[in-house]
Amino acid sequence: MVVSVDAKIVIIGCGISGIAAAHRLVNAGFHNVRIVEATARSGGRIKTGRLGDNIVEIGANWIHGPSEGNPVFRLARQYGLLDPEALTPENQTIDVGGHPPWVPNIFTSSGRKLNTEDIYPAMEMFNELLNECSEFRQGGEPVASVGGFIRSEVQQRAAEKWKDVDTATKSLQLCVISNMLKVECCVNGTHSMDDVGLGAFGLYETLPGLDCTFPGGYEGLIKNLMSELPGGLVTYNQPVRCVHWNNTEKRGNPVMIECDAGEKISADHVIVTVPLGYLKKHHSALFRPPLPLHKLHSIQRLGFGTSNKIFVEFDSPWWDAACELISLLWEDEDVMLDQVPDVQRSWIKKLFGFTVLKPTERYGHVLCGWIAGREAEYMETLSELEVTQSVTQLIRRFTGNPTITPRRILRSQWFHDPWTRGSYSYPGKGCSVQDLENMMEPLPTKGSQTQPLQVLFAGEATHPCYYSTVHGALHTGWREADRLISHYSSISPSEPPKSKL
Repeated sequence: MVVSVDAKIVIIGCGISGIAAAHRLVNAGFHNVRIVEATARSGGRIKTGRLGDNIVEIGANWIHGPSEGNPVFRLARQYGLLDPEALTPENQTIDVGGHPPWVPNIFTSSGRKLNTEDIYPAMEMFNELLNECSEFRQGGEPVASVGGFIRSEVQQRAAEKWKDVDTATKSLQLCVISNMLKVECCVNGTHSMDDVGLGAFGLYETLPGLDCTFPGGYEGLIKNLMSELPGGLVTYNQPVRCVHWNNTEKRGNPVMIECDAGEKISADHVIVTVPLGYLKKHHSALFRPPLPLHKLHSIQRLGFGTSNKIFVEFDSPWWDAACELISLLWEDEDVMLDQVPDVQRSWIKKLFGFTVLKPTERYGHVLCGWIAGREAEYMETLSELEVTQSVTQLIRRFTGNPTITPRRILRSQWFHDPWTRGSYSYPGKGCSVQDLENMMEPLPTKGSQTQPLQVLFAGEATHPCYYSTVHGALHTGWREADRLISHYSSISPSEPPKSKL
């Protein structure tokens, strides 16, 4: 435990990692902590919205792996934010390996409704291959990408396993593979599984527990955490223009944060928690001196894509009462593609289906459509009316019911949010453990003669195995706070650190 430390610490970004870092530092006795946030709100990519009377998640959706090892789950339980079902021991011990066992309704582009057994051969093969993808390590992979591996293996295995199957059935199974590749694009936040590195795919780790949601909205977690921080600690609407670090003058602090509005904030340490999408676009202007080359290369190698949602409300359900997932199979997609050839004309084909918001008593009849990649980015540029028309035509075609009409829609637009530039990170082709280590490495790098730990990095893209998750982001905020706490704990008590103000 550190008591009353004068070191001046600035945190850039008031998402969950920035909030977690501030919490840890304040509780450890640092009383000179400040968060600067570019927008008017806290939470970052945790963002709860409303569709009519319904609470919906524009950003983070689930607690992935709600069990004792997940700090988001522990906090949500502590604050009383979860349904009783999510708290049961049974719920915490179910291990779904990142893919919840949802009850599906399956529709095809010719208006047929299929049984799960009809598509089981493809589902079984795809899931086997996905598990195999996780077993490769850097240097041992036969091809560069997950998409490339799955397609080549399906072709080989289908020729053997499905050799006695008629052409129409085999074609349908390959269309299922295309659909499942699109599902994985949303799960991984990528345009195509051809962009996801096969050697690094297995770095991601799951936690046990059946994914659960926040009945009152994910932002409830943010509100509770913020209420425990000292008032006035966050400055909103304060974008940062540049982090000047390695100030070698004997007097003054080694870091100076220059804000768009003109304010200049001196600090001993800055924790940068901006999303990787923002870092990819703005790193050259954001740091003076520039980031070291190995860090830049890792920023480039890591992927950061868009996964968007389209919430659709109906007066009555057109899906089965037990249904949790609606899959849409295009019968002309037996070439196993997870991207469309003409984004402007066919973007809607990238939408793999809908999850059903449960329970119905709480949400009414609301579906959440999922779409990733450049098709999702193009969708953001359309008017709400155009999106509604496309979704309506899609549903009418797949159900064969020309009267189905949505009551209203709401969609996310993460790519065009200038402070995120997408949804979350994934390991790109050629990515390795070293890249994730480079992401979290503080500046100046080891061996430098100047003051250490001037610039620290947190956020989901800096976690070595929980990247893309809220619990990963939370862990990284704590990690960087602990790095500073440990640094000051190692200073002799007879020489208390003095502020350089």
